[in-house]
Amino acid sequence: MNRPAPVSARLPEFTWDSLDAAAALAAAHPEGMINLSMGTPVDPVPEVIRRALAEASDAPGYPLTAGTPALREAIAAWVARACGAGVDGLGVLPTIGSKELVAWLPTLLGVGPGDVVVVPSVAYPTYFDGAALAGATVVRADSLTAVGPTPRVRLVWVNSPGNPTGRVLPAAHLRKVVDWARERGAVVASDECYLPLGWSAEPVSVLSPEVCDGSYDSVLAVHSLSKRSNLAGYRAGFVAGDPALVAELLKVRKHAGMIVPAPVQAAMVAALRDERHADEQRERYRARREVLHAAFTGAGFTVEHSEAGLYLWLTRGEDCWETVDWLARRGILAAAGALYGPGGRQHVRVALTESDEHVAAVAGRLAQP
Repeated sequence: MNRPAPVSARLPEFTWDSLDAAAALAAAHPEGMINLSMGTPVDPVPEVIRRALAEASDAPGYPLTAGTPALREAIAAWVARACGAGVDGLGVLPTIGSKELVAWLPTLLGVGPGDVVVVPSVAYPTYFDGAALAGATVVRADSLTAVGPTPRVRLVWVNSPGNPTGRVLPAAHLRKVVDWARERGAVVASDECYLPLGWSAEPVSVLSPEVCDGSYDSVLAVHSLSKRSNLAGYRAGFVAGDPALVAELLKVRKHAGMIVPAPVQAAMVAALRDERHADEQRERYRARREVLHAAFTGAGFTVEHSEAGLYLWLTRGEDCWETVDWLARRGILAAAGALYGPGGRQHVRVALTESDEHVAAVAGRLAQP
């Protein structure tokens, strides 16, 4: 009996499984492991959000895939504040975190074999994974000229602030991408999960009028509350932009049962309406960034880009796995740059999400022989 090839055969090794050996080495350090590899929040969920979740916990019925009216209103209002977008003609839709949407967006948009998905040269691996799940071809390119004349481009991913690099794309660059994609009938999907975390540069949304010219045609912005509000465990995200595309996503997601649970929807409303907790969390990350930046540069690392976002993009001018091993022997786990594409082979990514105590200990670990 000939069975179809497993879907997993289209995909690379899961990103974090690649770090298992380094994690075991780092965990063996006498003082324990400092995990800077994954940007998973460690600070408490703000009380205003936990209270909203608890108050909505008696939810025996099915929630709305489109989100409650209160949630749709809260998303639109936040996008207007944070992205400079107008709410007229703006489509919004809650998602089960942002990774789920990134992975399934090509499929939800009807992208398939013979189509091309453009992703940044050094990028979040799930852009590639989503294209692979849809059977599409991936082109890694930071310049539109590098894509070539192919008419088969259906989806272009941009990511600013970038993961893993922390690079911020200027509005003029984003505008060129949007214009280029519209001329070819392609969709621009902008991953803006780190938009509120600008440090030495101010990120701009693809929904800003200076980028999209006041029209959301063929443009989608993907956002997450995982880092802004410490809600990685809630799986709380949303997409905003072209109302026709959002309506199509909603139609398919209704059939697929891709629904944000009702208590999480209520928690999202509370999170989006409250900026105080987000400002406090941003300050925590700013302080940790300063400590880690000083520690790594003091140990001879070079920090590249990293002007925004939740990570430092570091190099010692050697193969990234050698750097990962060097750090692991000092009890520090970092993500290998090669996991984000061939252009990251001499870099590692470190996250700002460890506790203050562990962050403070990094400089001492780096000084160990």
